[in-house]
Amino acid sequence: MSIATARTIDLHAHVVLEETFGTAGVHGPELTTAPDGRPLFRVGNYRLHGVRYRGSAFMDVDVRLSAMDRAGIDFQVLSPNPLTYFHFVDADSATAFCRRANDVLAALVAKHPGRLAGLAALPMQDPAAACAELKRAVHELGLWGASIGTEFGIRLDAPELDRFYGTCVDLDVPLFFHPAPAGIDGPAAFPEVNRYDLDLLLGFAAQETLAVGTLIYGGVLDRHPALDVCFSHGGGAIAFLAGRFAEAARKRPWSNERLREPGAFEARLRRLWYDNHVHDPRSLALLHEVVGRDRVVLGTNFAGWDQPAEGHEIDAPAWLADNARRLLRRSNPAPSGAPG
Repeated sequence: MSIATARTIDLHAHVVLEETFGTAGVHGPELTTAPDGRPLFRVGNYRLHGVRYRGSAFMDVDVRLSAMDRAGIDFQVLSPNPLTYFHFVDADSATAFCRRANDVLAALVAKHPGRLAGLAALPMQDPAAACAELKRAVHELGLWGASIGTEFGIRLDAPELDRFYGTCVDLDVPLFFHPAPAGIDGPAAFPEVNRYDLDLLLGFAAQETLAVGTLIYGGVLDRHPALDVCFSHGGGAIAFLAGRFAEAARKRPWSNERLREPGAFEARLRRLWYDNHVHDPRSLALLHEVVGRDRVVLGTNFAGWDQPAEGHEIDAPAWLADNARRLLRRSNPAPSGAPG
């Protein structure tokens, strides 16, 4: 099997790598056992209780491949665990972690080239270091792009990131955005999201929606017309809020002439890519209508809390795999049966 013939290509699949533990210095990461016998995963002062990483698809590639077979997933593109972005720690620690993570990930996927590929971890708090590591990850390690958080202390439309976006274009690789829970190694979220997992449910959607708006309003897509960016979870709430965002682009005083043109915001929204991990066919139908089916790819959050139920085979139309191949630069043909 290969990505060229894969019927299902999953672009939202995180990995935890044993060999990276302790490589961010005092920040960890660290996996131990809590006094109650449950697993304890530590990143800085953040502690995650009860998630079984060892022996799961997160850390055991044989478990992953078997689970992929049962789910009917032919190919996965692995990305960093969002708990270990380390986007707000000192740049040296983040860079050391990312280099080790990318080395280990590259070695892992190289053993299974017909089933797995990888996206690089990057120290985004230092754009120059991020550019250097992305070049190394692509040219020397053979990774297919990068996966980063939506927040790292630098606005996504800041001029100092133009060099980074330009590097993605020069390397001809996609950039995958996925949020991390607020407060792991950076600023805390507002208190109301600290219960009922609302940091994951609402917080992630807010981060993704803010990121989409910032890239468009801030002119990033205009300055880098060849940049391909993919968002997790259907881009948060952007499909639902697209009309309001477009109205702001046409009327608010901070907008510019290009965004005021009829359909300008909508056209840029359709320049981005989105995974389909939205959990509700009504939400997915709206996403398809707003951004076009040719900009949507399969995402599962494989092995995560909200992945498709065990034993449930993924029913993914062929055009989703065609879209993924285009995004990943693994084929040239136009998508089959994927109307815009």
